[in-house]
Amino acid sequence: MASVQAQLQGLSEEFTNLQKELQEHVQSRQKLEAQKQENLGVQKEFAKLKDDETIYKLIGPVLLKQDRVDAEGTVNGRLEFISKEITRLEGQIKETQTKIERKKGDIIQLQTSAQAAAGAQQQQKVAA
Repeated sequence: MASVQAQLQGLSEEFTNLQKELQEHVQSRQKLEAQKQENLGVQKEFAKLKDDETIYKLIGPVLLKQDRVDAEGTVNGRLEFISKEITRLEGQIKETQTKIERKKGDIIQLQTSAQAAAGAQQQQKVAA
């Protein structure tokens, strides 16, 4: 019975660790989504600009003039990178969710078999 208890403890710890991992992935995805929305907003602002308007980039406490093509390229590159990272994280989230479901099944199976064994022992004691 003690080994079953130890197995349950180990499975429970693994389950908890997987839940923490899932939470970290979800938080990372939320941060990326916020960055994506911010960059999409910048991209929309670029679309509103006239050709002769100046773009400035904030670097530390200083505003530096920036070429429009470079600025748009930077934002488009960021959006592409962020989209790839979101896709990668979504894959990790699905994988972690699958692991959690498997671990949950393992825990339930172990608990069920332990209860069945305990019930069998109880019947043997009653019969004796």
